[in-house]
Amino acid sequence: MDQLPGVAEQRLIDTHAHQPTAEFLEEAGGKMMQDAARKFGTDLETWGYEEMRAEYADAGIGRAVLLGWDAETNTGNPPVPNDYVAEVRDEYPDFFIGFGSVDPLKDDCVEEAIRCVEDLDLSGFKFQQIAQGFDPSAPEYEDLWATIEDLGVPVVFHGGNSTLGACSAGGRGLKVKHGNPLLIDDIAAEHPDLEILIAHPAFPWEAEQLAVCQQKGNVYMDLSGWLPKYIDEQVLQYAGSVLSDKVMFGTDYPMIHPDEWLESFAAHTDYDEATQQRLLFENAEAFFGL
Repeated sequence: MDQLPGVAEQRLIDTHAHQPTAEFLEEAGGKMMQDAARKFGTDLETWGYEEMRAEYADAGIGRAVLLGWDAETNTGNPPVPNDYVAEVRDEYPDFFIGFGSVDPLKDDCVEEAIRCVEDLDLSGFKFQQIAQGFDPSAPEYEDLWATIEDLGVPVVFHGGNSTLGACSAGGRGLKVKHGNPLLIDDIAAEHPDLEILIAHPAFPWEAEQLAVCQQKGNVYMDLSGWLPKYIDEQVLQYAGSVLSDKVMFGTDYPMIHPDEWLESFAAHTDYDEATQQRLLFENAEAFFGL
């Protein structure tokens, strides 16, 4: 891992990090997070941001996108408030890039999106369509996408299945179909000035996501949520070739720790140094305007 480019300079950028605190893991996550932890044998232990920052520094990561979360209408769980995300960002301004979240099922979602950017100075938005329970291509969300496009900030959409609610009866009502990246293609086509980052390799729709990223100049993807040794070979092949300027490193912290991801990346990929640089930090620097 120490031999990866950018590590010594702490230039790496994690495009997908959640709070390692109770606000996300216990309160917003609720029983659906407990289901995921139980299924995949992980612990829901919490810790603070000083520990997180130290862990990232040890891994050579200088910046991380800290994501908001609001799936309150669909899950009944409280959100990770946008004000909280902004407060944490302000405590670590040289480390965190703060992304808000709005619940598209709430009547004030457009107003909250505007407040996030104009009042809280958050840098973009995160949507988890499965947890939030909505089809992003449906016409009732058009005003939200148009507003975010006008605000000039990027969005992160969830891509693929979700571990939330794993193996619980009915998956706690969460519907996997909302994670199909083809639903995002409609938004990208109708909002060409909206920069979109699809999180995760999009199992079981890896090919569909690659097709959208290849065809739409305003759509990118990250490799978060999966250790590289488990990522579909076609995704890794595209990341090193035709999409090498559109794929980014991400962890899905605290579910995956940065040293784990980077060690797997070093051991299970054979990209040249120029490609490693693009995936680990250069593409993110361009996307986030760093």
